[in-house]
Amino acid sequence: MQITEIFFDCDNTLVLSEELAFEACADLANEILEANYISERYTGSQLIIDFVGQNFRGMMMSLQQKFGFEIPADKLEEYVTKEEDKVIAKLEAKAKPCEGASEELEKLFASKKYGLAVVSSSALRRVRASIEKVDQAKYFDHDKVFSAASSLPKPTSKPDPAIYLYALEKVGKTAAETVTIEDSKSGALSAVRAGIPVIAYVGSYVGEEMQKKMAQVLTELGAKVVMWHWSEFEDCLRAIENGTTAEVNSSL
Repeated sequence: MQITEIFFDCDNTLVLSEELAFEACADLANEILEANYISERYTGSQLIIDFVGQNFRGMMMSLQQKFGFEIPADKLEEYVTKEEDKVIAKLEAKAKPCEGASEELEKLFASKKYGLAVVSSSALRRVRASIEKVDQAKYFDHDKVFSAASSLPKPTSKPDPAIYLYALEKVGKTAAETVTIEDSKSGALSAVRAGIPVIAYVGSYVGEEMQKKMAQVLTELGAKVVMWHWSEFEDCLRAIENGTTAEVNSSL
């Protein structure tokens, strides 16, 4: 398999942003629940457990289904914009890169062997704020940052494969020429449904037990190989290209 294009999820794959983002939107989610007479309340940590990998729109859809209420379309758009503003403020103040991610991006960019693109569920403003804050935007052409919330004619969220299919079309590549790095169940499933080989990155999860658990979960969903740290990226990519992923995953 000859890989010529590499897709990257953003949140907690390139940038340690999930905890900041969920912290910022917990208050808003609770405000929405209270306005709809729902007694349940969430902390940022609880939102991560239930909704990691989904964008805010997807989270609101899930909450409406879970608790049986409906947010009018115009009101939902107000909430989406409000959440973006809150999260972006947090990211611009505190976001940091995932350990080793920037170093690998620098190597890949310098090699000129691969096309590089970001494929995220998050709103485009948020993705750009994240990669600009940690000085990673320079590795991606402006038109190669894709958002399921902003780039598609009809906004959606992973695990819907629409954003990956859209990104493939825009970069002019087939799934077989591409690999993606994902850290969440919804993200991995989105890529798998689009036929794209997945490197499961678990280095952003806290604690060895959680990393092992997510490695197993993402592998069962169809990820080809597990990456525990960004320093292992070249080996993971080579394993996919050579079809030797089973040997790498045998250590799980």
